[in-house]
Amino acid sequence: MKIISSWSGGKDSCLACYKAMQQNNEVSCLLNFISRETKRGCFHGIDSKLMMAQSNAIGIPIFQNEVSADMSEYEKEFKSAVLSLKKEDIEGMVFGDIYLLDHANWVDRVCNEIGIKPIEPLWNNNPEDIANGFVDLGFKAIIVSAKADLFDEGFVGREFDKDVVKFLIDRKICPCGENGEFHTFVYDGPIFKKRIKITKTEKIYKSGFWTHWFLDLKEYYLEDKC
Repeated sequence: MKIISSWSGGKDSCLACYKAMQQNNEVSCLLNFISRETKRGCFHGIDSKLMMAQSNAIGIPIFQNEVSADMSEYEKEFKSAVLSLKKEDIEGMVFGDIYLLDHANWVDRVCNEIGIKPIEPLWNNNPEDIANGFVDLGFKAIIVSAKADLFDEGFVGREFDKDVVKFLIDRKICPCGENGEFHTFVYDGPIFKKRIKITKTEKIYKSGFWTHWFLDLKEYYLEDKC
């Protein structure tokens, strides 16, 4: 089946894309929504250029759709973007949902209304198994944001590895960060033809809708894999 992949730049969307590819689906493009004002991902805050670098490293084109700050318009903008890609014989779209029923129900409803099949490879799997499986497959990710009421400054910038998974489990925090406890940026893995080498970062304390630590990935380049 020819599909598109919902893309945030983080581990769950990346793993879901990988699993969909393993099921003999052809991922035509990555679909990413960015803020019209900041040019960053709407939910993870990752710079749009970094997600373009992921696209180049993986070898799958990315379609970045700018959306307004008014979230009441998001569904309309989402449908419009998917419908524009559906013209290219797209039959399905893959998502990285794990257990948040409200979002899964939204995905089912919206995809049904625009005539596209939702694909949820991670749905209802054990979060600890998903997190450790991501590491076991050889994916590499760095933690780029974390809620300040749950984590200190030192948590951002850590590699997402099995030590981090254990750290989260011990503190009874979802190891996938499904409720937005933290977010990651994937820079290498089995679907990457090149890796993203990060050379300069800056930690920033942000307050707003929720207060969090953010790691701005300021300089990077694509590196050939041996």
